[in-house]
Amino acid sequence: MQAEPQLPLPAELPLVDEPGGTEVDLKTQIIRFTLTGGFSAVVDYGLYSLLLNLVGLPVGVAKSISFVAGTTTAYLINRRWTFQAPPSRIRFLAVVVLYAVTFAVQVGINNLLYFSLADEWWRQPLAFVVAQGTATVINFIVQRLVIFKLR
Repeated sequence: MQAEPQLPLPAELPLVDEPGGTEVDLKTQIIRFTLTGGFSAVVDYGLYSLLLNLVGLPVGVAKSISFVAGTTTAYLINRRWTFQAPPSRIRFLAVVVLYAVTFAVQVGINNLLYFSLADEWWRQPLAFVVAQGTATVINFIVQRLVIFKLR
């Protein structure tokens, strides 16, 4: 009987894990998640602005691409630093499902606000911040309570 081929693990950042696994206290996790989220939001918003304003992509396409870049950055850092969890295929698949849900939420909220607000200088950043904030809260709760408890 032949063994089934194994799927490759997702790419990992070359960071050293601290001992303790997912036993990092809530305050530390919130601080690390916030710092990681801030950095990932810079990646997301910077790419979104570049693709929307300089490349001229449609709002939904620009936001979709930037969301994938920002959330991939966030997952890789949060997995290692915030939640200190070892690589896991089941966890990675759970994150893909979570990001699919938050993708729909974030892009939907962004589009709704972008196209319903007045065409002023603050329209793009306001739509982005509200959409990003909503997705961030959903991500933290689900990652802390479900995904990084998986083995």
